[in-house]
Amino acid sequence: MLTFGPCVPGGRWYRSGADVAQPPPRETKIGGQVPEANAALFRRAVLALSGGPTDEMIVRLACELARPTHAELIAVHVVELDWTKPLDADVAERSEEAQRVLDAAEGIADLVHGKIEAVLVQARDLGAAIVDEAAARDADLLILGLPYKTRFGGDFAVGRAVPYAFKNAPCAVWVVREPMGEESR
Repeated sequence: MLTFGPCVPGGRWYRSGADVAQPPPRETKIGGQVPEANAALFRRAVLALSGGPTDEMIVRLACELARPTHAELIAVHVVELDWTKPLDADVAERSEEAQRVLDAAEGIADLVHGKIEAVLVQARDLGAAIVDEAAARDADLLILGLPYKTRFGGDFAVGRAVPYAFKNAPCAVWVVREPMGEESR
């Protein structure tokens, strides 16, 4: 006969017999079940890279989280074009910089034994391009970087892309902010 019961109040569960049973599914306060510890956080993530200080943090974080479940990672760098140029214009000097950003991301992924697909996009608006790419790729996670910047007067500056992604992305959105500089503390 097998019996179940907690061995410590609110703690571990045991089952008499040869093997140990898993505890029954826990309910959250809002009524849903708590996901398994090894459940995938995402199956496909779009990483928005800017060439700034948060790119390395984003790539390392995403690779570490994607590794156990072999989730797909797509690194996207957007080259913004003003309205005076056509979207298919060859902007060589900006494309070279963009290629360096994507090459650096692939190098970081290789160092942490991850794999990413690098994509270069030319668009009018950064936020819209990133959200469109996440939607087109059926991503369930969008990760953006946010440098620590302050406006004149000391107010923290979020920019336009992050609020746009929060409002319009069809998937979960994570924002990785770089640490404050010493002068800001």
